[in-house]
Amino acid sequence: MAGNTAYVASRAKSRRKKLADLARMRQLINQSTDQLTASVSSMGYADEVNLYAGKLSGADLVEAALTHNLEAELSEILKMCNGKIREIVEIYTSRFEYQNAKVVLRSVVNEVEISKVANSILPDLNDINTPWLKIIETADDLRSAVLQMRRKPFGADLKALPEDARLADYEDTLDRHYFKSALKSLTANNPATRYLKDYLSMEIDHRNIMNILEADSIGISSDEISKLLIHGGKILPTRSFSTIAAGGRSALFDVLRSSSKFDMAHFEGLLEQVAKARSLDSVVTWFKEREYKFMKKMSYLHPISALPIVYYVAMKVQEVADLRIIVRGRFAGLPAEVLEAHIL
Repeated sequence: MAGNTAYVASRAKSRRKKLADLARMRQLINQSTDQLTASVSSMGYADEVNLYAGKLSGADLVEAALTHNLEAELSEILKMCNGKIREIVEIYTSRFEYQNAKVVLRSVVNEVEISKVANSILPDLNDINTPWLKIIETADDLRSAVLQMRRKPFGADLKALPEDARLADYEDTLDRHYFKSALKSLTANNPATRYLKDYLSMEIDHRNIMNILEADSIGISSDEISKLLIHGGKILPTRSFSTIAAGGRSALFDVLRSSSKFDMAHFEGLLEQVAKARSLDSVVTWFKEREYKFMKKMSYLHPISALPIVYYVAMKVQEVADLRIIVRGRFAGLPAEVLEAHIL
């Protein structure tokens, strides 16, 4: 087991070093749309670009290639892992099944043509997407899509929602189920597992903060805010939920100021930008930076563990996300400064 851990961790570190850095991303932002496809292809996505070139072009081609490559990479990484290390890595990678479920539900609710989903988010040339695409194709409404997911780990929780539940209710249920299951699965008492639990708690805190800020901006009631919050955070512990729900934004700030692990001064500066731009993008970007900085630290502190593998997976996902933003943005004619503000 130790041998497999060392081997996979080493492979993950090697692959992580090949990912594009910020300087490379900035170069791509300033390229023409004609240059972008070739540049992305040369970054390790050539096989997938060639695979989809016969049926797609432009941004659709690149996006399908990126997604297909990511799905294949996640599958390959898991195949490398054995036993306990695989179980830990799967705790992180299982989140992408929840994301796929959200894609399906959104597609059904918004009546998105299956060809659009199959050409980008769930590429149809990858067999693992076939069951998801089938749900989109056959579901008459949101509830029928949920019933087709009943055998998924989260199926029972989705089915338990009332018939008139909204899309947002299903998405919130998926988030709560993932984090509850992930934290519950991390039972081993060792430093690597504790670090991963701390990382998940950080993600939960960030989501809760975002939910409170968004709820405050649109005037959601305290009862509704309570339903949005996810248990398992450390900066915003469960015992603070009732106070925050009742007091809203100001109560949230009081709790954040009392935490020694949260840079409240920087956060308040970002909120000034939010007020001017009327967008929470700067806060989202900072939260992502905090998460990846923490993940990088935990991977170096425990180099022979599942953590470097999880860190690589997260960085690979981020590379694909950044490339998708750049490609879609360039083809849509967005200015370079706007795109650069949205990549890490």
